[in-house]
Amino acid sequence: MRASLSILLAAFLVSCANPQHTASVTTGGNAQRGKAAIARYGCGSCHQIPGISGAVGLAGPPLSGIASRFYVAGVMPNTPENMIRWIEHPKEVDEKTLMPDLGVTPEDATDIAGYLYTLK
Repeated sequence: MRASLSILLAAFLVSCANPQHTASVTTGGNAQRGKAAIARYGCGSCHQIPGISGAVGLAGPPLSGIASRFYVAGVMPNTPENMIRWIEHPKEVDEKTLMPDLGVTPEDATDIAGYLYTLK
């Protein structure tokens, strides 16, 4: 019993030390693929996004610390499902948003969420 508790604690500490692993487990996405998808979809033209080259946009909010925020888009609790939904279909969530529907695929949205959840 004591050994299994130690193993569980060690696994928890490793996941805390590795935000990409934690984000992957939380969202089911791949943070590295998400980072590439963010660049491909041009998210940085509207947002400042840590770790993304050229992501210095000012039209949307900066995404630093997005994983620690309580709400996605100011209207939904910050859960992986809601984050993915927002990335895929922002106008369905909030018809007045300036964020365009870029045709993000479900897989890319999951991976993008995986990256964004590394931004604590």
